[in-house]
Amino acid sequence: MLASESLNKTGVSVSAQNVYDKPDGAYTGEISVSQLKDSGIHWTILGHSERRTILNETDEVVASKTKVAVDGGVSVIWCCGESLDEREAGTTVAVVEKQLAALAAKVSGADWEKIVIAYEPIWAIGTGKVATTQQAQEVHEAIRGWLKANVSDKVAEETRILYGGSVNAKNCKELAKEKDIDGFLVGGASLKPECEFCICYPQNLVKLEADMSELVVDIINSNL
Repeated sequence: MLASESLNKTGVSVSAQNVYDKPDGAYTGEISVSQLKDSGIHWTILGHSERRTILNETDEVVASKTKVAVDGGVSVIWCCGESLDEREAGTTVAVVEKQLAALAAKVSGADWEKIVIAYEPIWAIGTGKVATTQQAQEVHEAIRGWLKANVSDKVAEETRILYGGSVNAKNCKELAKEKDIDGFLVGGASLKPECEFCICYPQNLVKLEADMSELVVDIINSNL
């Protein structure tokens, strides 16, 4: 709570890494939307690959959590992405579209204004591997195209789509040049001094939204 109060004064927001899709009650170990808001936290990450793979959260569970969060006034960094097997099988876009379909079945209308999408290929998280700029752009373009075809032109245009697979100072500038990559979800690299190169360079205006171990960087072209 102290971190939230201190950072909010600087324009940097604290985010949770999970929230439960039930109200306050006898759900030991879980955290509710109202608890986050009581602590001054208005963002949460949902659908992170570790939650999906280690804790077996399904697309539907992630979508349900997302709906409860946005209904309660907490904005969501909604994560999606494919495994290495799915990438090698050529089903990346199909996997991501299935995840999007589960989300779209739960949220609608103004809900999308509180959702930021983060594409994070599971095989590139914490491994040192990173999708090529072409691979990342292709998936981001597919996500935006899906939103346009299945939700609305407005949502497709206005939804921020971040890239989150082993982003670091060496690869961020090339990734940021792609037209459908709106920023980054940076993990461990955000704790390293050189990470400032992921977020600070002259042609961009940078907005930060962070929690204690994940740094969300929205890079907004200065000509917008």
